[in-house]
Amino acid sequence: MTPSLLLVTTTYPPVVGGSEVEGQRVCAGLRQRGWRVSVLCLTGPQMPEAEAWEDSYGTPVKQLGRGWPGALRGYGYALGVAWEIWRRRGQYEVVYFLMTGLQLATGLPAARLCGKTIWMKFSGSNTIRPLTASGLGRLELRFLDWWARVVMVLNPAMAEEAKAAGLPAERLEWMPNPVDTARFAPLAPAERAALRERLGLRADTECIVFVGRMAPEKELPVLVRSFARVAAARPAAELVLIGDGPERAGLEAQVRELGLTGRVRFTGFMTEESVREWLRAADLFALLSSLEGFPVSLLEAMATGVPAVVSDIPANVQLIGQETGGLVTPLGDDAAVAAAMERLLSDAGLRARVCEAGRSLVEANYTQAKILDRYAELLGRR
Repeated sequence: MTPSLLLVTTTYPPVVGGSEVEGQRVCAGLRQRGWRVSVLCLTGPQMPEAEAWEDSYGTPVKQLGRGWPGALRGYGYALGVAWEIWRRRGQYEVVYFLMTGLQLATGLPAARLCGKTIWMKFSGSNTIRPLTASGLGRLELRFLDWWARVVMVLNPAMAEEAKAAGLPAERLEWMPNPVDTARFAPLAPAERAALRERLGLRADTECIVFVGRMAPEKELPVLVRSFARVAAARPAAELVLIGDGPERAGLEAQVRELGLTGRVRFTGFMTEESVREWLRAADLFALLSSLEGFPVSLLEAMATGVPAVVSDIPANVQLIGQETGGLVTPLGDDAAVAAAMERLLSDAGLRARVCEAGRSLVEANYTQAKILDRYAELLGRR
């Protein structure tokens, strides 16, 4: 029998974030292995006009909540999830919930009523604990306790969150995000030089890149302050902030106040292909977040051979060890971050060692094939 899966996720590409990209890559990889896969997601301003379409990998997607007023759209989505799970009950065997939300309260009972295997993956740190603060959230946790075959988490801290919320330890599964190591790979020196020229980087520019949503948990003011220290000592250094979000206006004001105009570039939203180009051109990658699950952008940087400077949160340190993939710094410590950046920029031998170790770690553990093997093994437990 052909394995079949229905993915339920609040947001999905073209909305771009780590969880969205991860969901799309997993769906594409499973389809390449012969699975039948389709996606249900919430409608929104970035989504296509069509109610149903195929994503860039050919996965069928249907957006729910269309026609509902903005304040009620989430309710329309949650009701639509329950209806679609029931309506399609003969078309799939696994319902995979990727994100929290009201759709758990409606979708979990529907999936149980249809006799389907239920998987849940919490898509980020601090997504489980908030459920314990409301009656509805506690009900959703109870449903997961009763009916979920497996509950996936991204890092050890999330596993502790899940156990504290009452989810059984024996059903918790560490499920990291995958990266395509063929696409995200270093360039030969001549190709890299040509790419940097095309992106407007001088040969001597020391390019530091951040990729992600400009949200409070990314701690981007810390990154800008740290870069100001580096820029004062290294006239060729440039910071490139890739992404958009609610913090952008404040960051632009901070850059002006610190006299960094011309040294910090805001690119706005970029496609995966453009992100890949910037990573291949970069000298350093920075991720100083206070909250992450399993950062796809960091994984992509490591696969591309870019040394990283990261904060010492569980999501980052499961990927970056001292001199394996980059350097770890205390959360919120501008001086330590600047020192780590200067150390890596000044020492080509260190950069080469950490990059080689980081790429090897990714190839050994986080390739698309290895993560898909984990999903196939989960299916075998049904």
